[in-house]
Amino acid sequence: MFSADHLKLDGEKEAARISAFIREGVFKQLRRKGIVVGLSGGIDSSTVAALAVHALGADRVVGIFMPESDSSDDSLRLGQQLAKKLGIRTYKEDISGILNGANCYRRRDEAIKAVVPEYHAGYKSKLVLSSLDSSEFRISYVVVQSPEGVQSKVRLTADAFLALVAATNFKQRTRKMMEYYYADRFLYAVAGTPNRLEYDQGFFVKNGDGSADIKPIAHLYKTQVYQMAGFLGVPDEILKRPPTTDTYSLAQSQEEFYFSLPYDKMDLCLYGKDHQLPASIVAGAMAVTEAQVERVYRDIDAKRAVAHYLHMEPLLIEPIGTGGPRH
Repeated sequence: MFSADHLKLDGEKEAARISAFIREGVFKQLRRKGIVVGLSGGIDSSTVAALAVHALGADRVVGIFMPESDSSDDSLRLGQQLAKKLGIRTYKEDISGILNGANCYRRRDEAIKAVVPEYHAGYKSKLVLSSLDSSEFRISYVVVQSPEGVQSKVRLTADAFLALVAATNFKQRTRKMMEYYYADRFLYAVAGTPNRLEYDQGFFVKNGDGSADIKPIAHLYKTQVYQMAGFLGVPDEILKRPPTTDTYSLAQSQEEFYFSLPYDKMDLCLYGKDHQLPASIVAGAMAVTEAQVERVYRDIDAKRAVAHYLHMEPLLIEPIGTGGPRH
């Protein structure tokens, strides 16, 4: 019978396989001396950092903390906790000034004001999507909270949605720029942190957190990342922390922002889709209806269509040189 057991991982065996991949990739293919990882205090970046240490040793791994005005205090605290346990060098770069210089916050506020005119600097906000159960189509909303703590949810126009996303994408792109500064500084490679669910479904910013020299966990389902983290001794507080985007000033889960279901159920649906399992079989393992799984299957296809652009290499009239594709 199909169940969550299909995603069980042999931590020791898989850690050895990934470590061999990292060593081969960093030293032989990329010809770099180590790895740079942006540390967010989340499960994915923590697991990648722990794998990098497992593969290369702590002296060849650098962790970068990149908080900004909307970041949760927990992100920095948990990232520092992990770095201390791993024994790696770290650097802290507050990117708020860069984002201010690019008018990230102003552009964001203008996008929100287009649908919430009273919105001002004292407010907090986040972007959410409607539940997949409520419609075949995901509708985008902005949730705003006044200085008095009153929240309201307002549907975004298509233009306001695009403007809001474009503005907040500065954050991921700025962080990646900073990671490449340190990679250039030490002749290191930049590690990407997407898991399989994020990589497959396009939950990343092009030339932002989607950019990297090596992506060690892109083949692992999110539940497998948690298993790997447990094997590698990632601190319990990080293991128990709910997945979050840490992009907006209000706390925001990945489920309400992008995915249709909690990550463990999304993993089962994605596995079922990957292995061409009927929706009825997956539904039985998840205690949901067949119709619900069919809707998720359609949502997976829709996101893969959008992700195609994110994964594309630059378009060229003709191939250049003999060293392979240019990025």
